[in-house]
This record gives sequence, structure tokens and C-alpha cells, in this order.
Amino acid sequence: MVTKKNKPRGRFAPSPSGWMHLGNAWTALLTWLDIRKQGGAMVLRMEDLDPDRSRKEYADGLMDDLRWLGLDWDEGPDVGGPYSPYAQSKRTALYQSTFDKLTQVQLVYPCFCSRTELRSIASAPHAGDTEVPYSGRCEKLDAEAKARMAAQGRYPALRLRVGDAVVEFVDEVYGVQRQVLSQACGDFVIRRSDGVFAYQLAVVADDADMKIDRILRGADLLASTPRQLYLWRLLGLQPPTFVHVPLLLGNDGNRLSKRHGSLALAALRSMGVRPESVIGQLAVWAGLTEKVEALQAKDLIAAFDVSLLPRESIVVPDTLRFV
Repeated sequence: MVTKKNKPRGRFAPSPSGWMHLGNAWTALLTWLDIRKQGGAMVLRMEDLDPDRSRKEYADGLMDDLRWLGLDWDEGPDVGGPYSPYAQSKRTALYQSTFDKLTQVQLVYPCFCSRTELRSIASAPHAGDTEVPYSGRCEKLDAEAKARMAAQGRYPALRLRVGDAVVEFVDEVYGVQRQVLSQACGDFVIRRSDGVFAYQLAVVADDADMKIDRILRGADLLASTPRQLYLWRLLGLQPPTFVHVPLLLGNDGNRLSKRHGSLALAALRSMGVRPESVIGQLAVWAGLTEKVEALQAKDLIAAFDVSLLPRESIVVPDTLRFV
């Protein structure tokens, strides 16, 4: 039984860089059901850290689409809450404080590699389809070399040393995960060369500050979770429980995104699709119902169970029709 003392806190944290699509709705619904089933607090946070991609109209549209689906939240950009503000663009002081803690223990160093140089490394013949770990080339630069690059107007990104760190955790869908960071990613960026704090740092700072203890999100982030857990460890914080869910893919084999415009909720709404029809289709994919029928989100709370979720990605057919 969930008591007030151990009431879980979960969050849906979309990036307002485009209109909400069916893949976003899938993750939002599952997050909402997971938290509501446990009587927990639902937090909505806008991950608008990148000023070049984020727009207010997208953030407003996301909230409008969520309400249309019948999903609500206890804390968020529009309703406030004890951990305001709920938009990353307004939380840079927290990220700076977190960054400073890491620099104080001498785990951060400047990286002058250009995007072109990093791309050339990533395209090496042995790279295959996996991420190529950073070589650590800039960690070896002496003070003279760093000064020379700075004099040339090259602004460094800041990387976090991973050393020989090994991270293990149990995901509630995909089971035991283990990653040797030096082999998987190498020293990773926590602040970009333009001064924008990287996602890995910001998301840990936010979740820790907002007391988020249960995170449900797409399986595309499963491989980067060990980096975040490494940050939780360095900061001396108790990490949350993770639940990664399979992705919705287009017929092209790529995860749904803004390029799949016909599956944007705004497009579906303009065609007269009802929210109950969208929820009903998502429920079948989640293993909560056997046949597609019009349902409200609240109708699925009692039946929701993480163990019912599939592990494989779900291909959304081009012929998809809503009831």
C-alpha cells in the first residue's frame, strides 16, 4: 500500500522542439498510468535546454495535447509546485552548481575537439553502428596547448572523466544492465562549447532536485542511463528506479519523430480522431487490452502493469486507422 511517506514521484519530460506525436503520447500515457496506479505525484517538466530547437508554441501545444488525451499533472510549468521552475531554460543556476561540484573534485577537463574531428573519429571503419567512445585525446593536452587553442578562439566543451567506472542497475522491463563507461562512451560532455549544459548533467540535477524517484521513459535512453547513474553516484545521491519502455517505430524502422507528421496529435485531431481512439490503440500495444476500443486514460489505471509491456519495439503501420 502506498502511503504519503513513500508516495512515488514520476515525471514526463518532453523536449518542446516539435509537435507532439504518437510516440510521445505512448510514453506520456505509460508514465501517467504507472504513477497514478501507485497513487504517486505526476510532474511535467519541459526539457527546453537547447535554445536553438525549443519553442514556446511547442511547449504550449504539448500541454494542450496532453490535456486532450485526458492526462493531468500535479506539478508543472502551468500549475507550479514546490520545485519550480519546471522548465530547464530557467534552471541554469542549478546546473552551474552541480557542474561546480564536479570541477571541485577535478573530474572535469576541457575538450577542444571540433564537431568535424569527432565525426571523423565516429566514422572510423571499425566503429560499426555503435557509439565510439571518446578517446580522451584532450585530457592529455598540457597547459601550453590549451592556451594556444584558446588564443585561436577555440571554445572547449567540458568533459567528465569516467576512469574505470562500472555501472550496474536493474531495469524493470529490460532486466540487469551493466556498462563499463570507458568502453561504452568514454569521458562524456557535461557542458557544450557554447556554454549550454548537456542533457546528461541537467536531467540528473533536475530529477534529484525535484525528488523524482521513478523514471519511465523510452528504451532509446537505456544505453545512456549508466552515465546518469554515474553522476548520481559522484554527487552522493540516491538514484531513482528506471523503467524503459519499447519505442514506437515508423515503417521506415526509425523511432517516431516530427518527420512522421501524419502521426502528430495535432494532425490526428484535425482529422477528427477522438482521444479515446488514440488511448484505445495505445492500450493494445501496451498489452492492457486485447482489442482496440474507445477508452479514456483513467479506464486503464487499474489494469496497468509494467510486466505486461512488450520488450520489442512496435512498428506503427502506415495503414493505421483509429476506431
